Amino acid sequence: MRSETLPRDAYLVKSVVHASRALTAFRTSGEALPLREIAGRSGLPKSMAFRLLYTLERCGMVEKVGENLYRSTLRPFKQKLFRIGYAAQGTDYQFSREVSVGVERAAAGEGIELISLDNKYNPKIAQRNADVLVREKVDLVIEFQTNEDVAPIVAAKYREANIPLIALEVPHPGATYFGANNYEAGLIGGRYLGRWAKQIWRAEVDEIVLISLNRAGSLPKMRLTGMLVGMKDTCPTLEHSPVIFVDGDGKLGETFEAMRRHLRSTRARWFIVGAINDPSALGALRAFQEAGRTDGCAIMGQNASPEGRSELRQKGTRLIGSVAYFPEKYGAEVMRVAIDILNHRPVPPAVFVKHQLVTPENVSHVYPNDELMSMAFPPN
Repeated sequence: MRSETLPRDAYLVKSVVHASRALTAFRTSGEALPLREIAGRSGLPKSMAFRLLYTLERCGMVEKVGENLYRSTLRPFKQKLFRIGYAAQGTDYQFSREVSVGVERAAAGEGIELISLDNKYNPKIAQRNADVLVREKVDLVIEFQTNEDVAPIVAAKYREANIPLIALEVPHPGATYFGANNYEAGLIGGRYLGRWAKQIWRAEVDEIVLISLNRAGSLPKMRLTGMLVGMKDTCPTLEHSPVIFVDGDGKLGETFEAMRRHLRSTRARWFIVGAINDPSALGALRAFQEAGRTDGCAIMGQNASPEGRSELRQKGTRLIGSVAYFPEKYGAEVMRVAIDILNHRPVPPAVFVKHQLVTPENVSHVYPNDELMSMAFPPN
């Protein structure tokens, strides 16, 4: 838990500082908040927040609304204009594009100056971008780069400059992590795969293929670990099926080539495939299609990205599901975390997004606007 240490100043009245913290918890006019939320936003102990609110109510600055809700009678304080650096993963994939759009929109909505750079999925560029943001003297950085080996180098640059860091999807030393609960997301997909294999194929599976992204490191790999555990949890006979790891680097083309090579070398007939993300899942599916072996595979993706959702809508697809991460919501949520850090409010070391299984049966319910968007913006 982070807490602000007040500077030593003989003229500073700490009670006024604490009261101002309580008042800044109210971010919009008319916002009614419970005591717990005010304490959380202000970083004050609950007992202190209660006494301050009682006093502020007596002074006419706060009013009680209902039994345990408070509302400020003052205009919300104008927050300091922060400068936040954002190093995007790249523009090659819809997932990272949606994250970037959300971050930029959320920053604009909060009146934050955003310094945006593109890591271009390249570790050397990520290091150069870190140097740029340090020179810009930003107040905080949101970093989205995938290479685990570079993470300590990038994090050290910000730590030496005393710049707080939020790391998206791949942990960086000393940073607040924001993103997937990888093991849980894997479990969700794996359990469904196991049930599918048990019900449709009566658990007759020759190979379990897990498509990895090795350079992303150990945490994203927990997604595959969770998937394997989930499969065997719902279909125990899979304990006897060999497990093959194929590194597709998280990309459709590379996964297609890697899976194509594997299919040429194996005699297995029935495969269940767990992929690190949807591009990997689609690359594997294309390899099975090319080999004329589509009926022998069942594939689970991760991210429920637009290209994955499009495939889920295809009749008879062998992509039987994908676990949603909702990257379109990342921007607003990570910006709230950033503002809390900058205002010295308590923030957990890891903030996880919510996950949901998306299948051909529920894809249009979970994402009802996809077809409207395709009509408004048809492909070229």
